[in-house]
Amino acid sequence: MARLFGTDGVRGLANDQLTAQLALDLSVSAAKVLGERSASDVRPVAVVGRDTRVSGQFLEAAVVAGLASSGVDVLLLGELPTPGVAHLTRTLGADLGVMLSASHNAMPDNGIKFLLAGGIKLEDSHEDAIEADLGEEREWPIGAAVGRVKTHLTAVDEYAAHLVSTLSRPLAGVKVVVDCAEGAASVVAPQALRDAGADVVAIHASPDGTNINDNCGSTHIENLRSAVVANGADAGFALDGDADRCLAVDHEGNVVDGDQILAILALALKEQGRLAHDTVVATVMSNLGFVQAMEANGVTVHQTKVGDRYVLEAMKKHGFNLGGEQSGHVILSDHATTGDGTLTALHLVERMVETGRSLQELAAVMTQLPQVLVNVKGVDKARADTDPTLAAAVMAEEAALGSRGRILLRPSGTEPLVRVMVEAPTDLEASDVADRLAKVVAEQLAL
Repeated sequence: MARLFGTDGVRGLANDQLTAQLALDLSVSAAKVLGERSASDVRPVAVVGRDTRVSGQFLEAAVVAGLASSGVDVLLLGELPTPGVAHLTRTLGADLGVMLSASHNAMPDNGIKFLLAGGIKLEDSHEDAIEADLGEEREWPIGAAVGRVKTHLTAVDEYAAHLVSTLSRPLAGVKVVVDCAEGAASVVAPQALRDAGADVVAIHASPDGTNINDNCGSTHIENLRSAVVANGADAGFALDGDADRCLAVDHEGNVVDGDQILAILALALKEQGRLAHDTVVATVMSNLGFVQAMEANGVTVHQTKVGDRYVLEAMKKHGFNLGGEQSGHVILSDHATTGDGTLTALHLVERMVETGRSLQELAAVMTQLPQVLVNVKGVDKARADTDPTLAAAVMAEEAALGSRGRILLRPSGTEPLVRVMVEAPTDLEASDVADRLAKVVAEQLAL
């Protein structure tokens, strides 16, 4: 049987792969694995949040049934971003948290993410234990031992107040556009930015249960680019369905990606003496221009495998407090236990106010090298790291590029393909190198 948990919880087509029965079963097992207490007379507590997908309603009911029938008290948070659920898991002293979301995926999908006490993402061992427990015999609580279910009515206000509290100055005088992706941050993101003092134009903030991520948000940033220019805004921010990521747009409509965002925040923290070990964590997909800019400013870049969970693992292991991905997952661990799109937007605006510089000027700290990504499909990705002819071809191209560029071959974690990524001084050179290597991959690793 294939592993249920992927890189970020259990995800699939709602009511097909991800059914109410599976949601209930997972919650029962999660209650056992994550909610056990040494004092048998005290019931564990779980918080449950969801994004705006209509399928989240029946999945929420199933999760609640699984938890409460296992003797867990449940606090319903309603529609709230993943980082908001993580925050309230910690501040409410819950034993576990549950978020129902498929993030940036299309509306028909949904997912279940479990959080440990403190709002921390699960380790592989926790996920394995939950899967191993599915379908096991158990003694069910009866009578007064079953869990209670309550609605936590102030979740949005508490989370918004937390976000604003992380700032050291008001954001007055800055006009921003925020694209809420018709998702979980449709209320709280505009509220937090306004409470912080910014002039806010909210777009795609009228979710109806079926329009989440539909031609909007961080995966469709063209709408935000137009809105920023049309409204004469100083900057714009695009969130995804569960608002754990953020991409930005400057006043001219130019995209500011995760690498540039990370560079701006890293230099801000270093200048303030608050960048732990003068190090920022990024993945191997980060642009070489980012690495070069950080090195030029005395910041070490610690690189990990692709995936925000690996960024977070490295941060926890080594005591770093800033990390992120090119896709816009940025983790400010002084204030959050996971990526937080609204938090990222607030701190970017704060940096603009603090320096008196535009987002465009701040983003110019790094020069992005042209980056070309080619997906070579229908190949035996398991041999990508061992084929001698392919290794020789990569070495030859790397020698030709020298310090002017970079090559990365990465087998996909979910598909039968190999990704060939090349960075070079020009688009043409990057494309030529990528095409030559893609041809070698196709020939040498053919199925």
